[in-house]
Amino acid sequence: MNRLISNRRLMNPAEKQRPGRVVIENIRPELDGGRFPVKRVIGDAVIIEADIFADGHDSLRGVLRYRHDSEAGWKETPLKPLDNDRWQGSFCAERLGLYRYCFEAWVGSTRLVSTKSDEYPVSVDREKAVFSSWYEVFPRSCSAQPGRHGTFKDLEARLPYMAQMGFDVLYLPPIHPIARSMRKGKNNTLEATAGEPGSPWAIGAKEGGHKAVHPELGTLSDFQHLVKKAADSGMEVAVDIAFQCSPDHPYVREHPEWFKHRPDGTIQYAENPPKKYEDIYPFDFESKQWKALWEELKSIFLFWAGQGVRIFRVDNPHTKPFEFWEWVIHQVQAKYPDAIFLSEAFTRPKIMMRLAKIGFTQSYSYFTWRNSKWELTDYFRELTESPVRDYFRPNLWPNTPDILTDTLQKGGRSAFAARAVLAGTLGASWGIYGPAFELGESLPREPGSEEYLNSEKYEIKAWNWDRADSLRELIAGINRARKENQALQRNDRLLFHSINNDALIAYSKLSADGKNRVLVVVNLDPYRKQSGSVTLDLPALGIDLSRPYRLCDRLSNADYSWTGPSNYVELDPAVSAAHLFVVTQE
Repeated sequence: MNRLISNRRLMNPAEKQRPGRVVIENIRPELDGGRFPVKRVIGDAVIIEADIFADGHDSLRGVLRYRHDSEAGWKETPLKPLDNDRWQGSFCAERLGLYRYCFEAWVGSTRLVSTKSDEYPVSVDREKAVFSSWYEVFPRSCSAQPGRHGTFKDLEARLPYMAQMGFDVLYLPPIHPIARSMRKGKNNTLEATAGEPGSPWAIGAKEGGHKAVHPELGTLSDFQHLVKKAADSGMEVAVDIAFQCSPDHPYVREHPEWFKHRPDGTIQYAENPPKKYEDIYPFDFESKQWKALWEELKSIFLFWAGQGVRIFRVDNPHTKPFEFWEWVIHQVQAKYPDAIFLSEAFTRPKIMMRLAKIGFTQSYSYFTWRNSKWELTDYFRELTESPVRDYFRPNLWPNTPDILTDTLQKGGRSAFAARAVLAGTLGASWGIYGPAFELGESLPREPGSEEYLNSEKYEIKAWNWDRADSLRELIAGINRARKENQALQRNDRLLFHSINNDALIAYSKLSADGKNRVLVVVNLDPYRKQSGSVTLDLPALGIDLSRPYRLCDRLSNADYSWTGPSNYVELDPAVSAAHLFVVTQE
């Protein structure tokens, strides 16, 4: 019979140092035995717990030891006992980068013979890593003159529009030269007609590749000016990193060894089943020249960081090796510790989680397709109550240029409103593809498709930005509430409350100190008025059951006074899809 042998070295009684009597185990949080770091942001209290005990009945003492990777020496903080041999220590994450921590404990007052645990890492990011509001826009569709290709300067003129809605990340799809060969036409047709602009993700032309800007958008100096003007408006520019090449990309000519070839010698185009991308070539990460390829791809991140960009949305990372991402993210953050990486990986759960473990700061999520009360409840309990909460940071998008869900296609303006409230309050980070979202763009390319009819991916759109039925004021209200309420700036302390109608969902969030309380009630039925009795867990909210409490709706500015745990709510989607209450009690 095979025996499981511990990989720890057994103590030899002949050794000079007497072994410690203390056992340290079941350390939380930790990720895969310390293989990967758990994640926190600047200013967070990093709270660590462990089971610590010894034989006999002697008293124990111990410390949590921690240090930043840039420091040689360890700092210490005393442990405090919890119940059942559970102990806790904490420290404040004061710097960006990697911290390490371990426990040390001993019997009685003599520390000469102590037990030390293994060391575990904690990765510390800036605040925007966990709390951010993204607005995706195609610069080429920002022109005030219909039919004219938009520029960076045109986008600058639109900045007040995005800032008024309260977004703090302005995300741009690829801004590089677009291929002329194999260019896709309107609605993803295989051949473009004269004047059609092609897909921005078909990167590379005679004007350059991943380190060049499309000449019709402007110059690199124009882009740098946009970054500055966006910052003046309270927004950071995020760029799209899509590691693929059009047939016209200089890499194809200069480094054919970086691509996969068919038996006939032609280069293999990209596929992400069931989708085919005939206008782009994927890199061959198993090429014999993989080291040179990796270094060149790293240089793309560093180039744009040099232009003032610190936020990168990475296209389809699940189709590239995990080892590459772990290496390149570490390399970039070694030089730019404030760099943020958003993983666009709508793929299998374990792959999404692996990408988060190896370094992606945030990730797109399955929220896009979670619509019913039970789907939303189960999914967000998984994200906020299971161990994944220590490393997976969801970014909630109700739509993208690739995804127009069935709910948005059929639910009308009310569905868009409800999804905006859900995305902006269930998650600390959220985003929309606009102005398609606030204008309620809902026509699919064909029945059963999630592609937009006349998708902006393949043509320049002339949007009516100031349309009367726009949801821009609702979105501004959501982002204003997010900035004013600390409870909405984290993903933990989310609690779902009972409500006797499956078309209604109710949940609350609390700030870390428990002083800021937000309660959200959303009508998930975009067609009909729905009502019910919501039963709140008042002790969890810190509310005295014997006294009334006040609810102020930050979307309508209406005030309510409730008493006791159960109260009536009614939401007519034609009037308002949701309540976003701030709850107070004198």
